[in-house]
Amino acid sequence: MSPHSAMDTEAVTDTSGVAIPDPLSTPIKSNEIYGRRRKTEKAQWGVAAPADSVNFRHGSQDHKPRAKRWDHHISHEASIRKGNSLKKAAKYLGKPGLISLGGGLPSSEYFPFEELSLKVPTVGHFSESETKESGVIITAGKHDLPQDKSIFDISTAFNYGQGTGSAQLLRWITEHTELVHDPPYSDWRCTMSIGSTSSLDMALRIFTQPGDMMLSEEYTFATAVETALPMGVRVVGIPMDSEGLLPDALDYILSAWDEKARRAPKPHLLYTVPSGQNPTGATQGAGRRQKIYLVCQKHDIYILEDEPYYFLQMQPYTGPNVPDVPPPSSHAEFLKSLVPSLLSVDIDGRVMRLDSFSKVLSPGSRIGWITASEQVVEMYKKHADVSTQGPAGMSQLVVWKLLDEHWGHAGYLDWLIYIRMEYTRRRNVMLKACERYLPKEVVSWKPPMAGMFVSGLSFQHIPPQISFYILFIPQILLSTSSSHHRPLT
Repeated sequence: MSPHSAMDTEAVTDTSGVAIPDPLSTPIKSNEIYGRRRKTEKAQWGVAAPADSVNFRHGSQDHKPRAKRWDHHISHEASIRKGNSLKKAAKYLGKPGLISLGGGLPSSEYFPFEELSLKVPTVGHFSESETKESGVIITAGKHDLPQDKSIFDISTAFNYGQGTGSAQLLRWITEHTELVHDPPYSDWRCTMSIGSTSSLDMALRIFTQPGDMMLSEEYTFATAVETALPMGVRVVGIPMDSEGLLPDALDYILSAWDEKARRAPKPHLLYTVPSGQNPTGATQGAGRRQKIYLVCQKHDIYILEDEPYYFLQMQPYTGPNVPDVPPPSSHAEFLKSLVPSLLSVDIDGRVMRLDSFSKVLSPGSRIGWITASEQVVEMYKKHADVSTQGPAGMSQLVVWKLLDEHWGHAGYLDWLIYIRMEYTRRRNVMLKACERYLPKEVVSWKPPMAGMFVSGLSFQHIPPQISFYILFIPQILLSTSSSHHRPLT
């Protein structure tokens, strides 16, 4: 049974006999999701069971257009990749009466793990001190699945799996994506990753060839550049302001593209971090994202939407002497307060969204996922099956026990609201310290809307001791406006 949330609770649970709302007439709510789940065969949850996120969506997609195809942007490497034949054969493992001698699956009898126990927060009591005092123990056994205690256990999670990740966690991720973003085309899919850096590596292998150029913000995530360069892909920087990438500048650069002068064909790929951008802290507003998307439609640009900080969007900053804005009063208010994602306005299927649990649960989980059109996700899955495979089964089991069996979707939203307010409090403390101690005649800054970074600092004649102080502010990366910074080319 799904746990009750501290907010928006209604008489809908994960039990049989619930009156299921018509998915065509009402938007899904966080605490209705378990009641809308389709019935599944037990084989769906078995060792290395193949999974397709299409089977885990709730609302009808029939009224939505299909995604465009991207064959003209696909690399030769991606077009000829066939995937893993042994992974494909795994679909027969769940057939009753079949004893498989293929695939090389070790017997779980020889896994030296009998039980896994975790102490985690209860919904609404999330702080470290509360968890220490009133947290609950959740436990995963070795053979919970055949004993009908759970649909995920040690013998399943700790064995080989699919590149998609487990069906159990993929279902939860698909439901979460539909709840938050509800992509406006019909054939969207999710598949798991081992984090957004790996997702970017795979995306570049799908969409680029040596000699290509990729578009990005002029100040961008260093690892993105370092991932692209060895592949022979250079990055061209697009000017920014306090709201991030400038759509007019993007349009101008693409419209005036000179292949001979640039020594590269016109780019067809944009990498962007729309929320709490690393390193500037800039967040694209709803209007800015829509304009960027329209420019990408005009020039047939495919978008990589890297959003590790999406749920670290904070309350508005009110200043040093004004009371802080109270938290959202409901899940609906919280979701409405989030800037709509590029995925949520993508009618063409031209966005691959990169999501991760790194900033909201734990970086060490190494669990993320992508959302894109069926065509792109199938290519991604084929690559994962012969490279990274899925995230570690141990991590998947831990995260699934917390999110699906313990908190549920409603409880997870409560957690996101909690960390929103925690990061808001930390930001406000830092900005009040800046207001009090930093000399405004030489330093300026922009209060961030999201993420972990303060942007827009400019320095003039900085004494060494002030510079040293600024550079070592915890959890904040400062971006200067010094003239030696140039767009990446």
